Amino acid sequence: MSTQSRGGERRVRVLDLQEMKGRGDRIAALTAYDFLFARLVDRAGTDVILVGDSLAHVILGLDSTLPVSLDDMIYHARAVRRGVERGLVVVDLPFLTYQVSIEEAVRNAGRVLKETGAAAVKMEGGSPEMAETIAAVVRAGIPVMGHV
Repeated sequence: MSTQSRGGERRVRVLDLQEMKGRGDRIAALTAYDFLFARLVDRAGTDVILVGDSLAHVILGLDSTLPVSLDDMIYHARAVRRGVERGLVVVDLPFLTYQVSIEEAVRNAGRVLKETGAAAVKMEGGSPEMAETIAAVVRAGIPVMGHV
């Protein structure tokens, strides 16, 4: 994936975030669910733009994030990615898209990156089993942002 944005400014990369953290720089992260808001937060200088499964509440009017599907996330992430020229786009993996098996987690995370152009996925959970799953996704070359 190119690190050059359409506007000529270099895109934020995972390595950039690691370097910023090492220097103690502040990292700005905001959530967007569509092209317009992605464009606005990106032009404001946001480093990380998350497409969160919270779109269940904010966009879809649902009471829970549980009904959000991988297809829902991909649809919204595509719109967000088109609106972002500089920031690093991260997409939430929704419930049961990575908990069932390591193979399914890798396949679904790869699908998100392939179909959206996002730079990373976000996974939740701190159990030893989840650590194994996250390690497998990373070994497949897919950057993962954790949720603490």
